[in-house]
Amino acid sequence: MGVQTTVLAKPAKPYPDFPLFPHATRRWAKKIRGKLHYFGPWDDPQAALAKYQEQRDDLHAGRVPRQSGEGLELKDMLNHFLSAKQRQVEAGELTTKTFSDYHTAASRLIEAFGKHRLVDDLTADDFGRFRAELAKTRGPVALGNSIQHVRTIFKYGYDAGLMDKPIRFGPEFVKPGRLAIRLAKAAKPKRLFTAAEIRAVLEEASIELRAMILLGINCGWGNHDVATVPLHAINLADGQVDFPRPKTGIERQAPLWPETVKAIRSAVAVRPTPKDQADADIVFITKYGRRWAQGKTDSVGLEFRKIMRRLNIKRDGVAFYSLRYTFRTVAENG
Repeated sequence: MGVQTTVLAKPAKPYPDFPLFPHATRRWAKKIRGKLHYFGPWDDPQAALAKYQEQRDDLHAGRVPRQSGEGLELKDMLNHFLSAKQRQVEAGELTTKTFSDYHTAASRLIEAFGKHRLVDDLTADDFGRFRAELAKTRGPVALGNSIQHVRTIFKYGYDAGLMDKPIRFGPEFVKPGRLAIRLAKAAKPKRLFTAAEIRAVLEEASIELRAMILLGINCGWGNHDVATVPLHAINLADGQVDFPRPKTGIERQAPLWPETVKAIRSAVAVRPTPKDQADADIVFITKYGRRWAQGKTDSVGLEFRKIMRRLNIKRDGVAFYSLRYTFRTVAENG
C-alpha cells in the first residue's frame, strides 16, 4: 500500500485587501521586485502582516531590511528633532511657519528612505537621488530651502548626541548656485499687480481682507505678516507701524496711508473675540476666533484667491504675496 499524504487547503485571506498570499510552503508571502519574500506561518496572519509592514519600505526600495534596535532609526531622530522645535515654538523662539517647513521636510525624508531606515546607513548616493527627486517638482529657490531644512535636521541629530558622526551628504546634495537662481527668476513672468487690479480687488474684499491688502501694498508685507501683526505695533493716531519680521526679528517701520489707517480702524471695529488668549493682541481674527494664518492654514491666501477668480485675474504665480513684489518693484524704480 502507498503512503497517504494529507494536503492542507490554503487558507483564505483575512480580508480582500490583505497584501500577502498563502504560499504552498504554509507561509504568507509577497513578490517584491521579482523575488518572493516570506513573512510568517498561515496560522498567524496578523504577525505576518506586522512583519511585512515593518520591512516593506526597505524591500520595495531594494534594501536589506534591518531589525529595530540595531541603531538610530530615522523616525526616532525626526521625532526628537520635531519635539525640540515644538518647544521652541511654544517658547516664542520659532514661528509656526518654520516649524511647518521642518515637518514637511521630515515627511519627505520618511517617504524617501522609510521610517525604519538606520541613520548610519544613509549614504551620499541616497542623498543624491533624493535631491534629484526634489528637483523634479521644485524650482531653484524652493529646492535650496528644502536642502537647507534637511541639513538642519541632521546637524541637530549630531549636535544633540543622537549620532556618533556627522552625515556625509556627498557632493550632489547642495543648494543650486546663484546663477541658476537668477536664470530661473528671469525666465518667470513678473508676479506683479497693476494699480487697476489692486483697486478692483479692494472693491471685492471684506472689511478685514481690505485692510490686509492695503497693508500688503502699503508696507510690502506678505500673508504671514498681515496675519500676525499685533495691535500694539500699529499707531493709528500717528499713522505709523513698527513690526519686526516674525521670522528674523529684523526691524521694520513704515508710514501708513490714510486709506490704510481707515481700513484698519474699520477692521478693528468688527474684530471677533479671539478664542485663544495668546491671540488677544492680534489685529485680524477670523469669524471663527482664530488667526488668519496658522501652520499650514493660510486663510489670507485662500480668500484672496477667491476674489482673483471672481475678477478673472489669472497669471501664474500671482497671489497675495505678489503685493510685496509689486511694492518692492515700485520702490526700487522710484
